[in-house]
Amino acid sequence: MIDIRFRLPDGSERRVAVAAGTTLLDASRDASVDLEGACGGNMACATCHLHVDEGWFDKLPPPSAEEEDMLDLATDWRPTSRLGCQVKLNDGLNGITVDVPRSSLLGT
Repeated sequence: MIDIRFRLPDGSERRVAVAAGTTLLDASRDASVDLEGACGGNMACATCHLHVDEGWFDKLPPPSAEEEDMLDLATDWRPTSRLGCQVKLNDGLNGITVDVPRSSLLGT
């Protein structure tokens, strides 16, 4: 199992353990984080946009050209931004921390 820590805009945290191969988008749902993900993980929007903690960012595979194009649409973009639907978790990411921008939460 891979442990993930989601830091929410209000300063609270949610933690969850998920199986390898799970995306950050699906893990957020398991952690009861209201990450929008309007396209259902099909990389057709940027509503599952997350900020990966700097200490973890370089451990991720680079984003595809398509993901980079979608990130151009993300509100609150940062150099460590990724789409939650495109980050598949593996054992090397055990303990990863991600920040959830307010703009990616449902109803905001």
